[in-house]
Amino acid sequence: MASDRSFWRSPALRNLLVLLAAWEVIGQLKLVAGGALPPVSAILARFWLDRADYPGHAAATVWSSTLGFLIGNALAIMAGVLFVLFPRLQRLARGVNIAVFALPAIAIAPILVLTLQGIAPRVVLAALGVYFVTMTATVVGLSQYDSRSADVVRAYGGGDWLVMKLVRLRGAIPDILGGLRIAAPNAVLGAILAEFGGGGRWGLGTYLLGSLGRGDPARLWGIGLMATLIAGLSYAVFALISARVLGSTRSVTLNTALPPGDGDANAPLALKIALALGAAALPFILWWAFIRLSGVPEMIAKTPWGVVDYLFIADTSAVARAKLGAALMQTLPITALGMVAGLGFAFLLAISSRMMPGFIRAFMPIALVTQTMPLVALTPLLVLMLGRGISVTLWITISVTFFPAFVLLMQGLQRVPQSVLDLPRAYGASAWKELRMVSIPAALPYLFAATRLTVPRALLGVMIAEWLATGTGLGNLLNQSRGYLDYGMIWTVASVSVLLSVAFYYLVLMVERRTLTRLGMQVVE
Repeated sequence: MASDRSFWRSPALRNLLVLLAAWEVIGQLKLVAGGALPPVSAILARFWLDRADYPGHAAATVWSSTLGFLIGNALAIMAGVLFVLFPRLQRLARGVNIAVFALPAIAIAPILVLTLQGIAPRVVLAALGVYFVTMTATVVGLSQYDSRSADVVRAYGGGDWLVMKLVRLRGAIPDILGGLRIAAPNAVLGAILAEFGGGGRWGLGTYLLGSLGRGDPARLWGIGLMATLIAGLSYAVFALISARVLGSTRSVTLNTALPPGDGDANAPLALKIALALGAAALPFILWWAFIRLSGVPEMIAKTPWGVVDYLFIADTSAVARAKLGAALMQTLPITALGMVAGLGFAFLLAISSRMMPGFIRAFMPIALVTQTMPLVALTPLLVLMLGRGISVTLWITISVTFFPAFVLLMQGLQRVPQSVLDLPRAYGASAWKELRMVSIPAALPYLFAATRLTVPRALLGVMIAEWLATGTGLGNLLNQSRGYLDYGMIWTVASVSVLLSVAFYYLVLMVERRTLTRLGMQVVE
């Protein structure tokens, strides 16, 4: 009973009620874009009128996203374990890992619909949406383990697998659960994107697509909030599991000395070159194999050589390059700005979680709404309120980048050993000085991991905004190419967006290596 009373008195609930009340007043007075933000009562009334539509659409989205979530995360955790045990395998698969996460879902959704049957495109996109997040969290968690506990296991004859079971996996549970919290809404987003871009009868994405032309903001908000509710519940499930499993425990004796390396520093030059070439070639080999095995007609499917031919050799290649160059000049600046802004906002929130825990608890409902509302549902609503200028693109980019980075950064700050924090406090250091001198430097691996995670999400957010709202950049070029059945440009935009994400990823990784090596800390790739 005491916990129930504390829940009803919590700042988060109080702020949520204040937000809903303000929303109702603003909507009734039509203060936002002449009624683009309808009052809560109007949204609920419209939802009641449409109540017969929601069960079938919501059930289809939940089913496909759940299957994708289970499959994607099972593969991600297994891959994370193998990558930590066999670092050379991780280096070989690095190109595939980055490419999987950087694939623009809006570009591959129609291709998957043409090559796969039934709900398979939705399941695949949901699995792709969760794989990289959970795999990265697993690798980070398994790499930051207590080396002294591992030494005890080895002293009694245990090998790497036993250390993995008894030490690494147990120590990585907080990180894996943090990854699952981020991944759960991503699965819903992937399924809805496939529904939105791939047709079909059932699904919230299909329902949203059919409602866009009706000019009814209350219905759009109802669909968006239903999608948000599903994604938010998926996040809450794993937040509850995390709280139940971990409770209030914290690492107090963690010794994050570097584990033994894999010996690559002294490996033959031929082996290093082979790993690098294999990592670069493997994504293209899998791309080619998928097309050949799926039997997609050549008019639709483009192999890597087909994209090169379209962009550099064909008679229309000059026109294609001009279109692509103009689109890149519009997309890249806003992507960089949105990424920096989103990461900066996440960093400030993570620091605030330590300095002002009450503020973060009150802010979380708003943050969860921005994170869990799928992009294709959020974008039309923001267009109604902000118009089709650069502000809507920047807003969307920040909203989809800050939360995953915030969760990782907060996780890194929480995992600083208590014994390390006690030392500066014993000498009278203030909370801010302790944070600046101890906690933030100790959380640098998480900061870099958050930066690498942010890069592809920023590009995806900008492209969806361009596709649905602004009519500029790569997103608009992709949308036009779909309308013209220009499959060469569709594959080209997808390829270029992946290459851009990979290039930014390696740039961040290069900076990370130099920084953490100089500080004597481990680089988690």
